[in-house]
Amino acid sequence: MDTANPITNVEPLLLRQDQDGICTLTLNRPQQFNALSEALLAALQSALDTIAADRGVRVVILAGAGKAFCSGHDLKEMMASRGADYFQALFRQCARMMLTISQMPQPVIARVHGVATAAGCQLVAQCDLAVAAEGARFATSGINLGLFCATPSVPLARNVGRKAAFEMLFTGDFISAARARELGLINQVVALPELDEAVLGLARAIAGKTPVAVAAGKRMFYQQLEQGIAAAYEHAAQVMACNMMSEDTAEGINAFFEKRPPRYQGC
Repeated sequence: MDTANPITNVEPLLLRQDQDGICTLTLNRPQQFNALSEALLAALQSALDTIAADRGVRVVILAGAGKAFCSGHDLKEMMASRGADYFQALFRQCARMMLTISQMPQPVIARVHGVATAAGCQLVAQCDLAVAAEGARFATSGINLGLFCATPSVPLARNVGRKAAFEMLFTGDFISAARARELGLINQVVALPELDEAVLGLARAIAGKTPVAVAAGKRMFYQQLEQGIAAAYEHAAQVMACNMMSEDTAEGINAFFEKRPPRYQGC
C-alpha cells in the first residue's frame, strides 16, 4: 500500500466558477455554516488578490454553500488558540481581506441566504452590493456571547444609519431581509428560487459596462466618502476629467448618438 500519497476527499474551502466575465466565489464549509476559519480567510484573500489583477473578470459574486451564507468567525478555532497575539493577527487578517473587497476594481455582490451573523454580516456590509433571499436573517450577535462586534461595526455603520447600527450591535437581535433592505444593508430581497437569477441579473448589468468607468468609479466612490464635501467634489471632477479621456468613454458617447450598442475595448 502506497502511503506516500494518500488519497483524500477533502473539499476545497473556496469554490470558484467563471462565466462571461462574472466570477462566483463560494464559501465551502457548509457543515460549519461557512464560518471564517484562518484557512478560509487565507483562501479568500488569495482569490481576491488574483481576481483584482485579472482584467477578464468584470464582477464578483460571493456566495455560501449549504444552509447559510456565513456564520462569522470560527469560534471553536478561536477558543483553541486563545492569546492576544493570535487574536490581533486574526483580526488583522480579516480586516485585510475585507478591505480588499472595497479596494479591488471589480464590484463584489453578496448572494445571501440563510443567516449572515457577526463577521458574516460584516462580509455582507463590506460587499459593494447585496441580494438576499426572503428568509435570510442578519445579526451582529457577538454581544450575546460577551463579545462586542467591533470589526463588523465598521462597515455596518457605513451602510445603515447610526441608530440602526447601534441597535443591531448592542442587542444582537436578528433582522429580516426586508428590514435589512429598509436600512440599506442590502439592495434587493427576492424569493429563494429567484435568488440566483436576481444576482446574475445585477452582475450582468454591471459586466456590460466599460471596466474603465466601473473601476475608476468604484475607487472614487469609496475615496470621496472619507472626504469633506469640497474635497470630494474636487476629487470627483478630476476622476470625471480622466474618465472623459478614455477611448471607451468616447465609444459610449458616440454609440449613444448613433443609437447602437457600444463596443467597449476595456483597456
